[in-house]
Amino acid sequence: MIEKETLTFLSNLKANNNRDWFTEHKKDYQRAKDNFLAVTEKLIHGLSAFDEDIAGSNLDPKKCVLRINRDIRFSKDKSPYKTNFFCFINKQGKKSPFGGYYLSIDPEESFQGGGIYMPEAPILYRIRQEIDYQFSEWSDLVTSTQLVRHYGEVKTHDKLVRPPRGYNAENPAIEWIKYKGYYTQKMLGKKEILSDSFVRDTMKAFKALKPLVDFINRSIE
Repeated sequence: MIEKETLTFLSNLKANNNRDWFTEHKKDYQRAKDNFLAVTEKLIHGLSAFDEDIAGSNLDPKKCVLRINRDIRFSKDKSPYKTNFFCFINKQGKKSPFGGYYLSIDPEESFQGGGIYMPEAPILYRIRQEIDYQFSEWSDLVTSTQLVRHYGEVKTHDKLVRPPRGYNAENPAIEWIKYKGYYTQKMLGKKEILSDSFVRDTMKAFKALKPLVDFINRSIE
């Protein structure tokens, strides 16, 4: 489970987001990071029990967790550090183009989910094409009882106003084809995160996502 000290560190980092403070509290950071890595390892193990792609990828937890340093080169916000821990667990690792499962731990806005967030154009093209070809399957998938119970709906970060090239407005799948990403998100409270059953509960939600992840990754392949 996530430890209280991990959330405390992130809260303190949010209030003191500078290199001097971070350097002085490097040991606190390492303890918090180790806790998150341990949870990530448990998530990989749990996913491997029902997702053969994860099981076959031999994932290293350290390579599933995003670095805490922010890329500030093109940002007006020059805060040097992220104030959350984030892991992305997918087929062949986080640098691969495949969809997967994610968890973000933040002292105020933690969440988990899965799918694919901002795929590159060739990947997005393939997913749209598969939704078009297999729209009946897609419709059943996104309205399935388990997915709706845990996540409500499949979201997108952005959506086209008009149909993309090659599709017409009468296509029954057109509203989904306009999406620029396909993912779910479930917000988590502190009580859930700190619970002894956190990993087990997360596995139940992730299991409900497997059909979505499978559909996306089949499209990409």
